[in-house]
Amino acid sequence: MSNSVLPGEKIAIIEEYGAGSNACDDGHVVRATVIGETETDKKERLVSVKKHKPISVPEKGDIVIGTVEAVMGSMIAVLIKYINSKPVKAQVECICATRNIRKRNIALVKDLVKLKIIGHLNGAIHATIQDPELGVLFTKCRKCGMDVKPLRDIVKCVECGWTDDRKLSNDFLKTDFLKVRE
Repeated sequence: MSNSVLPGEKIAIIEEYGAGSNACDDGHVVRATVIGETETDKKERLVSVKKHKPISVPEKGDIVIGTVEAVMGSMIAVLIKYINSKPVKAQVECICATRNIRKRNIALVKDLVKLKIIGHLNGAIHATIQDPELGVLFTKCRKCGMDVKPLRDIVKCVECGWTDDRKLSNDFLKTDFLKVRE
């Protein structure tokens, strides 16, 4: 039977089992050295810890693609789906300040955006959307939900004609990014 453990947690006493992979004994107790699940080998009398896959956290300079989850007055919160074009399953969010951009609507909830990580501060991942290649990659009409097409620095609905301000990426509506919307 496997149990989740953290580094330093007691997983057995040395009279029961010896230390296997990702475990160590301190002379009395066998302890985990990584985050993971315990595995016991009763035949060899060893206890090991199977490592969990590490959580993907973007670093300064990484390009991320994600879905806008919240729009606040001067920032947006983005759920990261890709880091440097590699998909991630960890539910990690970043925040992006929008107060220095002269647009009414930088992005709206559910828009797919491309951002650049600028650092980590106070437990939060911070990003920017200011470079020309950064911005909205995919969006829908906020009035009727249909497809939109870019017209210079705005988007126009192909169905109802509604126009809206967005900070569009140079890669807006490129087919490579549309599969991220799944």
